[in-house]
Amino acid sequence: MSDGVEVLRALHLRRPPGEPLILPGPWDAASARALAEAGFEALATPSAGVAAALGYADGETPADEMFAAVARITRAVDVPVTADIEDGYGLAPKELVERLLAAGAVGCNIEDSTGGVLKDPREHAGYLAEFCAAAAGRIFLNARVDTFVHGDGDPGRAVEQAVERAALYLAAGAECVYPIMAPVAVLPLLRSGIEGPLNALALLTPDGPSPAALGELGATRITFGPQLQRRATAAAAELAAGLRQ
Repeated sequence: MSDGVEVLRALHLRRPPGEPLILPGPWDAASARALAEAGFEALATPSAGVAAALGYADGETPADEMFAAVARITRAVDVPVTADIEDGYGLAPKELVERLLAAGAVGCNIEDSTGGVLKDPREHAGYLAEFCAAAAGRIFLNARVDTFVHGDGDPGRAVEQAVERAALYLAAGAECVYPIMAPVAVLPLLRSGIEGPLNALALLTPDGPSPAALGELGATRITFGPQLQRRATAAAAELAAGLRQ
């Protein structure tokens, strides 16, 4: 869809508290169709979910296979799709933009760590600035901030670093930031310190905060990582277990 990026961009704007944008994660064309038919306005591919569907461990999917999987998903639906492209696969910013557009994606996540190690924030911001210049508004960039998963373990410091990194990435052209695995308790601190849309991860557990509750705490948009794919796989295993009965 030619105007997909503008649709995705508009979905992030002026959202009332408690009404975040909910972006479920398809892992193949069939799941994408099911989610679109359920009425979701946009979708966000999870790299770990796609990897599992392709037979790879998280972080080990070759770039060509990831982009091919994203292309199959975008062809299957008429809603905007934003793609988790991990750390960018070592591609130059211009090539990364070209690969995303060729796959039909209108948004993406780019992580600020590689191999479990945080990147230098200013160097990464420079990379994101080059990416945004090459994209020229055609891709909505969600900059993932990994201080809560690859920091030094100090929660307070993780918040400070997340806010600092978010400011650099937004200044570079990112339109949303994603401090993945940030504890629910710090979302208000992140919201007050980050001047842009905030992505939060919702956990599909009985005691996990609902998307609406996360929105009340400051989240602009909600994603679920690979949880839908894992739930679907577990359901298939349960069904298979009863086939011989």
